Amino acid sequence: MAGLSSHDEADATNPWQWLDDLYAVRPPWEIGHPQPAFLDLARSGAIRGRVLDVGCGTGEHALMCAGLGLEVFGVDLANTALRAAEDKARRRGAEVRFLHYDARRLAALEERFDTVLDSGLFHMLDPDDRAAFTGGLRAVLRPGGRYFMLCFSDREPETGARGPHRLTREEITDAFADALRVDSIEPATIEITLDPAGIRAWRVAMTRV
Repeated sequence: MAGLSSHDEADATNPWQWLDDLYAVRPPWEIGHPQPAFLDLARSGAIRGRVLDVGCGTGEHALMCAGLGLEVFGVDLANTALRAAEDKARRRGAEVRFLHYDARRLAALEERFDTVLDSGLFHMLDPDDRAAFTGGLRAVLRPGGRYFMLCFSDREPETGARGPHRLTREEITDAFADALRVDSIEPATIEITLDPAGIRAWRVAMTRV
């Protein structure tokens, strides 16, 4: 779930150190299992073919997909999270290819996927980075491929603390208008360790037409 937003204290020698710092202790979104909103998709058969998990964090959703017998790639910029994901894969006997990679440059992967999962990445992007991300999604998704996103909703109260942007339906629709067809935007919950009620979220389904 590590994001790609800009950071005021980025180290010039390692601009992504702040992402690793998020995993110095267990982050609240590290719940030890897939988010229920995505687990439901897996159980319904909606996740198919070659899968890309963008902002894969410690790999729970990538490993979920590997458990379905699917070919899976997971990309993130947090090395600490990727090491944890690789360790989980070894312990579980799962085959997933984890890459240290910038999700704003998906087209440069030169890979094609049938499904892309995004649990908590898009809502961390700076607005100026959204077009690069959505264009990259269109490039890596095969025609008919699906993109499933779980993000903070504007129904979640603002706390005043720095954090993910609370997205409106209109912002989501506008951001992806030139890249993918929005099929559904449904209320959902992001489970976290800090609050049993979780975070009010949107689960979004889109198709590359």
